[in-house]
Amino acid sequence: MALSILDAVTRELTLFAAIFLAVGGLDDLIVDMIFLFSCLGGGRRNQRIIAGDRSETAEYRFAIFVPAWDESAVIAPMLRSMLARWGDGPYRIYVGTYPNDPATIAAVLSLGAEDWRVRLVIGARPGPTTKADCLNVLWAALERDEAAEGEAFTAVVLHDAEDVVHPQELAVYASWVGTHGAVQLPVAPLCQPGSRLVSGHYLDEFAQSHGATLPVRQMLGASLPLAGVGCAIRCDVLRRIADARGTPFDATSLTEDYELGLRLRALGTRCAFVRVPERANGPPVAIRAYFPATVPAAVRQKARWMAGIALAGWDRTGWGQRWDLGDHWMRMRDRRVTLAMLVLAIAYAALVCWGLSALCHALLGGPPPAWDPLLAQLVALNLTLLGWRVAMRTALVTRLHGWREGGWAVPRMVVGNYIGLLAARRALWIYVRLLAGGPLRWDKTAHQFPSTPFDPQSAVA
Repeated sequence: MALSILDAVTRELTLFAAIFLAVGGLDDLIVDMIFLFSCLGGGRRNQRIIAGDRSETAEYRFAIFVPAWDESAVIAPMLRSMLARWGDGPYRIYVGTYPNDPATIAAVLSLGAEDWRVRLVIGARPGPTTKADCLNVLWAALERDEAAEGEAFTAVVLHDAEDVVHPQELAVYASWVGTHGAVQLPVAPLCQPGSRLVSGHYLDEFAQSHGATLPVRQMLGASLPLAGVGCAIRCDVLRRIADARGTPFDATSLTEDYELGLRLRALGTRCAFVRVPERANGPPVAIRAYFPATVPAAVRQKARWMAGIALAGWDRTGWGQRWDLGDHWMRMRDRRVTLAMLVLAIAYAALVCWGLSALCHALLGGPPPAWDPLLAQLVALNLTLLGWRVAMRTALVTRLHGWREGGWAVPRMVVGNYIGLLAARRALWIYVRLLAGGPLRWDKTAHQFPSTPFDPQSAVA
């Protein structure tokens, strides 16, 4: 009787997981088909090549916002790298700090003494608050400077304290910001030494999202969520938002960058995800950075993303315009992640149950139960979709990072699933605490900056 119950539970778990995995797999397949169709149809004809000529930036003035809480270990080398890569130009770097973070303040002050373009801004409240709150402090400093100097900035560029900027980044913004309210560049994570699986799995996920999914969103005319780094937003657009709610960045949001992209869409502002090669057949102009190298740090980061986008973000942003089907589809994909983790957990449980069932039947000498045709067809469909997903992920990673990293894509999918399962549980608790009125704080991870400067010329296209 116990074995019969195990067989019945195994079948039901497998059927449930197979149905929802098939739905998710077909959803991903449609996105991939649209992306491949776009590539074959010359969908990148409008992506101009930036050949390194910075003269285009002369008519624009950029304010670089770098919020920094407890970043004394990375902020100085990051700023030096930024200044060296961008050289002279019409930009100013605003670094937001907190009065109870003297180490970061001292590091920024030392750079400010060397270069007047580094502007230290110390907020009034002790940290950490939220990243958006720190950005609002920087915005207030920018407006004070504009009033005092009588010269306006064109756009705000967002960066984190660990980012490796691209030398041609400002030139790309200058080419697009005149006709678009916001411009987002791809993010291409760097793999931390000694963390090929955990840190490396970010390479794969961003290769998928910024290599295929965001171009499809743009092709469909859906909202383009910003990544919070490597993006430029016109100051006049930010002022429209500030006029409506008091501040341009929502300090009550866990994922202010994601929600800002949706907000710009609601305002009717044109946004562009721009993937341009730095030279013919070269790598894209992209933002690079180390991502978490340990499982606990990765879980914390992804839990914040899940809670902010799939849970709290659903409450806060809704579904947009009624008949905007492409946007509804993309928002649904953003919010399916927590359900996908539940389905994945059930699928792994079903796999364990199948193993136990097979072992018990072998020990007792009885044949295992036969698969019914529906279940067999669903499992076959899911295996086919999994094969496609593996091939697509490997191709995208190889295209951006080379064949060595592409070879790691398959084992890192398992690691990504494990991290996602743990993050989903943590995200649920974060969301419950927020519903109960818990405090909203900047739950950031420790950062590192490459000791050896990254050379974009050596990257794979």
